[in-house]
Amino acid sequence: MSGTRLAAPFGSLIDRTRPLHFRFGARTLSGFAGDSAASALVGAGISVLSRSFKYHRPRGLFSMTAADANSLIAAGAEPNAFAEHVPLTEGASFRGQNYAGSLERDRFALMGLFGRFLPPGFYYRAFYRPAGAWKFWEPKIRAFAGLGTVDTNGPHGYFDKAYGWCEVAVVGAGPAGLAAALAAAEDGAEVILIDRNPVIGGSMRQRRGGVGAEPLERNGKAGTIHVMTGAHCLGLYDDNWLAVGQGKRLHKIRAGRVVVATGAEEQPLVFRNNDRPGIMTADTVSRLIRLYGVLPGRRAVVVTANDQGYGVALDLVEAGAVVAAIADLRLAPDDGPFRREARAAGIELLDGWTAYEGHGRARLGVVTLAGVTGRGRVDDSRRRVDCDLLAVSVAQVPRLHLLCHRGMRPVHDGSGHSFASGELPEGVGLAGAAAGRYSLDAATRDGLAVGAAARQAVAGGAAPEPERPAPDGALFNHPWPIFPHPRGKEFVDLDEDLTIADIRNTIAEGWRHAELVKRFSTVGMGPSQGRHSALATQRLIAEATGQTLDAVGATTWRPPALPEKFGLLAGRGFEPVRRTAMHDRHVEAGAVLMPAGLWLRPAHYGGSGDAAGAIAREAANVRGNVGLIDVSTLGKLEIRGADAAAFLERVYTFAYAKQPVGKSRYVLMTDRLGIIVDDGVACRMADNHFYVTATTGGVDGVYREMLRLNAEWRMRVDIANVTAAWAAINLAGPNSRRVLERVADGLDLSPAGFPYLAVREGHVAGIPCRLLRVGFVGELGYEIHCPSGLGETLWDALVEAGREEGIAPFGVEAQRLLRLEKGHIIVGQDTDGTTNPLEADMAWAIARKKDFFVGKHAIGLRSRAGLTRKLVGFRLPAGESRVPKECHLVIRDGQVAGRVTSAARSASLGHVIGLAYVPAEHAAPGVPFDIRVDQGAMLRAEVVPLPFYDPDNERQDS
Repeated sequence: MSGTRLAAPFGSLIDRTRPLHFRFGARTLSGFAGDSAASALVGAGISVLSRSFKYHRPRGLFSMTAADANSLIAAGAEPNAFAEHVPLTEGASFRGQNYAGSLERDRFALMGLFGRFLPPGFYYRAFYRPAGAWKFWEPKIRAFAGLGTVDTNGPHGYFDKAYGWCEVAVVGAGPAGLAAALAAAEDGAEVILIDRNPVIGGSMRQRRGGVGAEPLERNGKAGTIHVMTGAHCLGLYDDNWLAVGQGKRLHKIRAGRVVVATGAEEQPLVFRNNDRPGIMTADTVSRLIRLYGVLPGRRAVVVTANDQGYGVALDLVEAGAVVAAIADLRLAPDDGPFRREARAAGIELLDGWTAYEGHGRARLGVVTLAGVTGRGRVDDSRRRVDCDLLAVSVAQVPRLHLLCHRGMRPVHDGSGHSFASGELPEGVGLAGAAAGRYSLDAATRDGLAVGAAARQAVAGGAAPEPERPAPDGALFNHPWPIFPHPRGKEFVDLDEDLTIADIRNTIAEGWRHAELVKRFSTVGMGPSQGRHSALATQRLIAEATGQTLDAVGATTWRPPALPEKFGLLAGRGFEPVRRTAMHDRHVEAGAVLMPAGLWLRPAHYGGSGDAAGAIAREAANVRGNVGLIDVSTLGKLEIRGADAAAFLERVYTFAYAKQPVGKSRYVLMTDRLGIIVDDGVACRMADNHFYVTATTGGVDGVYREMLRLNAEWRMRVDIANVTAAWAAINLAGPNSRRVLERVADGLDLSPAGFPYLAVREGHVAGIPCRLLRVGFVGELGYEIHCPSGLGETLWDALVEAGREEGIAPFGVEAQRLLRLEKGHIIVGQDTDGTTNPLEADMAWAIARKKDFFVGKHAIGLRSRAGLTRKLVGFRLPAGESRVPKECHLVIRDGQVAGRVTSAARSASLGHVIGLAYVPAEHAAPGVPFDIRVDQGAMLRAEVVPLPFYDPDNERQDS
């Protein structure tokens, strides 16, 4: 049909003075500001929004509450967006999903012809024989079944998090939620009112006889009620912690008390072809008419089992539609005011009739009505009625998902013909339709009572059980709105294309509990989590097995309550880029930069054209002359206090109590399981002061762990992360002393005055510095630390001082090669999440006589159990040009026996060298093993002693 937009007063949410243009597939359409994608599409005459999951049947708007997959569309680059939750914007682009060819003529719709051959669980049996068959069939099955497609080139969205606190949180701003919020705020309590709709009021705004949300404004308590609209409560967790998604922000809210007033979900009438576009819930019809000014059909039939259906019929007549008939499933319905109005309006009323079959291809065109004779049975009476809209109001199910997140199990309410809550969690109240009070009056009075009880509870007094109206579900819910048809296609689960026959076949396979039926048939496993299928499924199981509805049970509803984007759950894509004080100098020198944790560091210098040559030249200059490297990214921690040494004794594996002032010592950190976590050096600046370095990527974790440990140990130390406060330069090479002497102000740099592993404080080029005699690259070297603001000045001074020697900077790649030649490990590269110090051949770094350090007990257990692997050095034969990569496999006797962690060609040694894990029994020097490299080629390697270069440390000790 062509779209019909209604004039005021219909369409309270839209602004007709602001038209907006958008695209749906190849078509350009228009709507208004305030429209959702769903209302704009229906208003523009679009009947088919998507294709169904399994059979590719045409699907249109049904519930408009994210209670089914019918309204899932692609909104720009975002797949699987509920159209009713996507606000319309100028130039927006939407697409249908899960089709081949066009949305209107989907080639995959042929799958419907084979439905009888595709019962639930067919793939469990059909595609696993012969062995390996599933690998062939899986991509084909996935091509037919599914929802949206992820655009891997789609732009990154911005998401963030916010935190909130309140005394009472009310979820749902319908009549019960509004009343609860007003009652809770009566004495000035802080209340947060959360609702997923763009405006508050819920059913009061859309149902006939509603009064809007004026009570909130009239009450004058808005100052203590913070209203969050367009906000989805995704989860309710222990201690009343709520996760609320609002746009691109995830709110984490802690409440003293929570009132759940989430309303109820209208249920489908189960009959043949009940999934045709044009079949909608009564609430959807009212919402389209009253909130968005959209007439969803020109000639309608209403099927109902309550007075609300008559109200929707009157809304349709008022909006200009023809209501051909109202079919009431009840044999003798009460003659309520809406029914009397409908009769006066000349609408034909058919008591004891139901929709039995829908007809039409892309949209409903005819509905067959049948007379009801009993539970799920009809007589031979038939009436075919031309219509393009079927509005259904036969049953509702309370939205109890949030309570289930706290462990509540729903039970069956026999008197209300629906689900009801079990025992409520501590600190949580339930009100309105969610508590089985469906009428406007009952829901409002219930909300007032539950809100007042929440207010009394947060005030500290004993909250008495509130006096509440009786549940009235029997007035709204038909006990059995399920009518099997001889030719089937009565859909119980619109998400998964599951029919009555599918549920019965599942039961016939032996699955009798709701949870088992769910897993075998997939009922309730779609985006709606069973909002429209759980009750019907429970009834069908009970009927087939002879069990009571309580014995059948209900499935578990897990968070999030509504499907949500990963970006919202992840939060802000916070990827800061940090630059050292010498960054501009590196760029000027032609550095090729690489990320190191959050930092940018020079990988090598001289452009990217000849990386291998640049790295070799830089390494050779350090070995034969002098080079300098920016190591400002190293983590730096100040440990001060009377217990500083004792604290380090506990945190690290080595011994520090007797470490002399002015000396540095290696630090190795393990966790409680004895796994290597980090390493660095500890410099004792004074009896109660240590300056400790950590790895670039590990310092933040080390710092947090130190704070946590001291919160537990309560030692007299102060711990400060000063990484950004200090710049650092490593001056290394046989000529490094000569260069440093030209700018060191009065420092004794002689081997006796400044020996290996010593620490000094002084001035270099007039800059106050801390100097460490360390040898990570295996040469005479000095690590010079200065205040960050003076880092560039220090760099310039050292470059000028070494000009005569031809000093040159070297990057991270050359440093890695040099340290490999020296056999030094890199934590995180040569270790993994299971490596202990014994495996890494670092037993020398463990002070075994200490009573305690973190991980000591676990390391002792590992030592007594014996090693299964060990990190060793290896080399390849001279002349071998191929270099293994990290994680290439070590092969011993034809079996995987370990992996390579580091490997490189060493010009200094004339071999390819590396580090690898091998079986402990094969770790002796001279033992050969194979390495499987690219394309499955094998290289023969030999275990050799470490270090490869300068084994007596003569060069770095000189």
